[in-house]
Amino acid sequence: MKWIARPMRLLRWPAIALLAAATACGGPVSADTGSKPAELPDPPEPQSSATPFAGLSSAGVLLDKDGEHFCSASVVDSPKGNVIATAAHCVFEYGSYLENFSFAPSFTGAGAGKAPYGRWKVRAIQVDDRWRKVTDDSDAVDYAFLTVEPDAKGRNVQEVVGGTPVDWASAATRRVTVVGYPNPDHNPASKPISCTTDTQQDPALAGSVRMDCSGFWDGTSGGPWLADYRDPKHPGHLIGVTSGGDTDSVTTAVRFNANARKLYEKAAKG
Repeated sequence: MKWIARPMRLLRWPAIALLAAATACGGPVSADTGSKPAELPDPPEPQSSATPFAGLSSAGVLLDKDGEHFCSASVVDSPKGNVIATAAHCVFEYGSYLENFSFAPSFTGAGAGKAPYGRWKVRAIQVDDRWRKVTDDSDAVDYAFLTVEPDAKGRNVQEVVGGTPVDWASAATRRVTVVGYPNPDHNPASKPISCTTDTQQDPALAGSVRMDCSGFWDGTSGGPWLADYRDPKHPGHLIGVTSGGDTDSVTTAVRFNANARKLYEKAAKG
């Protein structure tokens, strides 16, 4: 398997033209107001292999206490602006929660790297009980929502880098843009990559989807799957995070659902 859950893997809206019609005094009124809704940019073209990503400010890496990145993560739109999403196997393994780690959005660079938007300390972790207890269906809940603390200025992370809304009931077949940070062995400069492609149901696990796109090595776990992504200003909706795959070219994600939403709501409460 690509990810090592036990042991731990170190690791997107079409434009709609709106017409309005009204009637007054029994007679029709022209719907042409002389203005048109802004057109959305074209979506990225489908790919078969990952390419360097210009960057989504709300996507980044998880850093351990020594400042080394081991998984990917992204900011989720939330009322308080303090929630990020990643994979469960990134933050809970061997019966315990990971401690003393942080989130660095838009991280890049070798070694200690650069964190242009700072490093945000993780305060709380929400994972499903089935993941903690290692049940037969643990793989079906390989996602986690984390609460991060405000920065020294009292700002929450979403205020600084934005956050992506979640689709809690996505179809299995979607056009997605998947973002992640491979570990330095395959990515010495620690730069993000992305791949735009179509998902399909993962035959090995109900509720999970897969994509065929090379380049997703260890470290990309927890990276966002963005349905109908257009550009950084139009990121679409988050439908899941990278959780596994057999090789660097086969990558899977568990689709977020009502169960995932409960964990999100716990994290959102702080």
